Amino acid sequence: MSTPAAAVRLRDRLTTASMVGPALLLFVVMLVVPVGLSIYLSLTDWNGYSANPAIVGLQNYVDLARSEEALRAGWVTLLIAAVGTVLLSVLGLGFALLVNGASRLNAFFRVVLFYPHVLSALVVGFLWSAVLGTSGVVNGWLTSKGAEVLPFLSNPTWALASLIGVLVWAGFGVNVVLYLAGLQTVSRDLLEAARIDGASPRQAFLNVTLPALAPVVTVNLVLSLVTLLKTYDLVVSLTGGGPAGSTQTAAYLILWDSFHNNALGFGSAQSVVLMIVTAGLALTVARLRSRADQGAQA
Repeated sequence: MSTPAAAVRLRDRLTTASMVGPALLLFVVMLVVPVGLSIYLSLTDWNGYSANPAIVGLQNYVDLARSEEALRAGWVTLLIAAVGTVLLSVLGLGFALLVNGASRLNAFFRVVLFYPHVLSALVVGFLWSAVLGTSGVVNGWLTSKGAEVLPFLSNPTWALASLIGVLVWAGFGVNVVLYLAGLQTVSRDLLEAARIDGASPRQAFLNVTLPALAPVVTVNLVLSLVTLLKTYDLVVSLTGGGPAGSTQTAAYLILWDSFHNNALGFGSAQSVVLMIVTAGLALTVARLRSRADQGAQA
């Protein structure tokens, strides 16, 4: 016969299982199964149609290491992620400081800054293509003034810079909102004490505000990095991966090889590598930020 204590423990376990079970099931179905399937397909030569794909082992990974197109797409992706993450973090924090405060004008700017994030990335790409294209708004205005057309989307360097600029514009609002939320947690007493002690606004920011924002900075860096490493839809609608593959990202190439070239095994190998790189970089950023915080506290 069970004791009351045992019955209570059993009840607690059943309650925990009922709460954790649905979340665990969702995690397995939405993450574990797709990742496992991708790893399996990366070891095959599946073309998306054959019923029994042949196992080719690590051949897809060997081909990936030898593919100049894949390596170029990888470098382009890393460049976009690095530059975009820095710009999003710096500009997001800067604008958050500008619109931090309770006023109608600041509330208006917050809405305006966040609005691009509400739009679909495909829509954003088409909009900016109409603005930056050879016959777009900007070049149309330049032509009317007798100036030369600027190759925003037709020159490899300009196209990559334009893509990064649009990505930053589209993801800018989220960073501002997160930093605004972080600024609300900064101790007003510490800021007031710093001012009384004669600290300049710059010194107060570096010694009081920025350390308090450290967790928000880490979250922003990781979110921005992961998002930019997966850039795909904006590439489709803005540049199409061109010119000459200069804006072809890893995610774009994965889907191109998988569905256009009917090489889902090779595309799955690319997706596995991208997943590993993304996880590794995200963990690295989080650890570096954690070590910097520990060093500052020491």
